[in-house]
Amino acid sequence: MSTPFYIPQHDECAIFEMAYREKLPVLLKGPTGCGKSRLVEYMAHKLDRPLISVAANEDTSAVDLVGRYLIEGGQTVWQDGPVTRAMRLGGMLYVDEFAEARADVVVVLHPLSDHRRTLYVDRHDEEITAPDTFMLVASYNPGYQHSLKEVKPSTRQRFVTIRLDYPEEAVEIKIVCGETKIDESASKRLVKLARKIREADSLGLAEAPSTRLLVHAARLINAGLDPRTACKVAIVEPLTDDPVLARGLQDVVALVF
Repeated sequence: MSTPFYIPQHDECAIFEMAYREKLPVLLKGPTGCGKSRLVEYMAHKLDRPLISVAANEDTSAVDLVGRYLIEGGQTVWQDGPVTRAMRLGGMLYVDEFAEARADVVVVLHPLSDHRRTLYVDRHDEEITAPDTFMLVASYNPGYQHSLKEVKPSTRQRFVTIRLDYPEEAVEIKIVCGETKIDESASKRLVKLARKIREADSLGLAEAPSTRLLVHAARLINAGLDPRTACKVAIVEPLTDDPVLARGLQDVVALVF
């Protein structure tokens, strides 16, 4: 497997690796599409750990994560959930959208995030102790305006926390080029567009354009789509359902392209 493409913003990779060596859980926080998941993929590859990812939501229960008994061929068999599997493998468990996790899920993860590093599987009375190579990583977007949920302070204090943001301009240009092989001139224009929208507080957008959206637009441009159309479908429309605001954003696109 090739190394996932990632350009460090600051010292997040060094901090992440130190936390791994010291058996400390890591919490990544930052806006949507700023590179949190890609950082985890990159570090799992660098540390040579199998990566098991879970996207938390209000329907994800503790049973979903720990495991359950299933009927197979007329017999009742136990099937490990992703948390149990990650611990047995000594891998990296990544819980995305951690703020959306249900209370029973957080309770299951608590003993994994302190000195115990254990998981109790009550359904068949087993206690699993994490091997030294196991690591718990979680992420969330603290600025997500449509959610009333947030990570409790008592839970946050269990983690080494790394804040990520949208990359600096020069780094973001390199990321868009590296992800898509688009020419540097077009990458600069896409990043310039994103910066203009991010700095326009008066627009009232729920979220700013992410680096991920710029990569999507760049891929469409590389595929032959007109840049203005590519920006419309990959950046403008994902950002808003308001037709008036969309027209305003498209005017900004026309100024850049």
